[in-house]
Amino acid sequence: MVLYVSKWNINPDKVEEYGKWAQSAVQRTLAAPGVVEFRAYRGATGSHRVIVTYEFADMASWATWQADEWVQQVFDETFVMGLNVTSELWGPSPVVPQPIRPGK
Repeated sequence: MVLYVSKWNINPDKVEEYGKWAQSAVQRTLAAPGVVEFRAYRGATGSHRVIVTYEFADMASWATWQADEWVQQVFDETFVMGLNVTSELWGPSPVVPQPIRPGK
């Protein structure tokens, strides 16, 4: 699996618009082929920090998804809706290439 992680702080000038935009952004990125799983997180203390993760079967799937016009548009919009935007692409570990679930 390949994990794409993106983080940002919600722009204080865009807080009212953010919820509607985020719902649309998620749907548009999931409409592009390749995503196995999407998750979104917010700070447990109610912060305006957002972390989203997308999982892909392999790097080729991620590359196809990332090149999609709608995905690129969402990325551009993220820089307006968020501040301190960062993204990371993670591949499988050579030491632990498969998930380990305790007790299984």
